[in-house]
Amino acid sequence: MFRHQGKNRTFIHNLQLAAILSLVAGIVNITGVLSIQTLTTNVTGHFAFFAEEVMKRDYTAAITFLLLILFFLFGAFISNFLAELIYKKRTNLSHVIPISLEMIILFSVGYFGSQTQLSSLEGKWIAFSMLFAMGMQNAMVTKISQSIVRTTHLTGLFTDLGIELSQLFFYKKIEEKKKLKSSIYLRLSIIIFFFLGCFLGGFVYHVLEMKTLFVAVAFLLIALLYDYIRLKFYIIKRKTLRYNTK
Repeated sequence: MFRHQGKNRTFIHNLQLAAILSLVAGIVNITGVLSIQTLTTNVTGHFAFFAEEVMKRDYTAAITFLLLILFFLFGAFISNFLAELIYKKRTNLSHVIPISLEMIILFSVGYFGSQTQLSSLEGKWIAFSMLFAMGMQNAMVTKISQSIVRTTHLTGLFTDLGIELSQLFFYKKIEEKKKLKSSIYLRLSIIIFFFLGCFLGGFVYHVLEMKTLFVAVAFLLIALLYDYIRLKFYIIKRKTLRYNTK
């Protein structure tokens, strides 16, 4: 799911990546909305709020929205910087540090955070932390899948899905249709799992409140363990085949 990159990636790898991390993004998204009434998985709306506050001359609020955007950007930068740094030494582990850091951030917010307002100091740092974590996740997923999978916002996904659905009426060749249907299925999977994450997080939030983020952390941990077990299984299988061929 994580370790296969470039030509080694398959549709199944991207589907697994899209499903688990879209679910995580959905959980984080609804937790941010319910706890601090702020979107914490994308920055599109924050540009509009930033411009609105500037026009109202509320520069304190405008700076807050600008910082939200910059923290998402900084998260993406740090994620790819760490991945590139580690990739040169341990190719198969380039994703582990970014995901681990994302897990630590979400766990810390879930443990120390509480329901508040974005205007409060605590609310600001909750939003900054969650956007930083989602920037990390989006950059990591984008890099691993070579921009095929994005899990933290849906605007581009719905645009691409609309384009590809219209192309079904024009693509006649079997290979073209097969590739197009795979892309449509992948985008639908991302959308569905994002919504499932939102619903799951919404139900859990009424019980756990900010600790709902622990559920997101659990899914990230499951994804890491699954990838690690698959890698170990592959290594054992390869060693067995070598031994049998001797």
